[in-house]
Amino acid sequence: MKVLLINGSPRRKGNTFLALSEAAKTLEKNGIETEIVQIGVNPIRGCIACGQCVTKQLGRCVFDDDICNRISEKMDTADALIVGSPVYYGQPNGSVLSLVQRMFFSAGAKVVNKPAAAVCVCRRGGATAAYQTMNMPFQMMNMPVVTSQYWNIVYGREEGQAALDTEGMQTMRTMANNMAWMLKKIHANGQPDYPEREPWQPMHFIR
Repeated sequence: MKVLLINGSPRRKGNTFLALSEAAKTLEKNGIETEIVQIGVNPIRGCIACGQCVTKQLGRCVFDDDICNRISEKMDTADALIVGSPVYYGQPNGSVLSLVQRMFFSAGAKVVNKPAAAVCVCRRGGATAAYQTMNMPFQMMNMPVVTSQYWNIVYGREEGQAALDTEGMQTMRTMANNMAWMLKKIHANGQPDYPEREPWQPMHFIR
């Protein structure tokens, strides 16, 4: 089993990386492979609602000039997903939101049913609002949301300060242990055991 962790911070070794690394170490202690991918500092397109990924059944975004499709491809071999982001003005980093929205719309089949968790890192406030925003796409994709002893929030401003948040680091470990437990239950029979779903019945408010 493998968990993909997305570092949604432009800072490669900042506090978001520290939080995700704590979770990754705990997952590996449980015998689960991990990979941390950093989105970097290059621009990430927002979805323009062209719909070509759906109408042409591409399984990827039609735009291939940023990291989105590369990360989507990694979900082919990942059994769960953790997305981490710093908090900007009470919201997740805009780049990681663009990434997740395009991934899930263009390559949603790669993430359906796979456990997921959001991680937010902030200096002081706004983390709960950002955390709620990051969890909403998981719920729409039938991804079991992995909880912890507290919301998955870590505090720190300057590089390395997250390591001083002892409760935040413990929250990361608890979340990772919960994810490992869930994955082992899902894969207990050697193959993923997911619930059966009813066919989607979309209902628009204006007909």
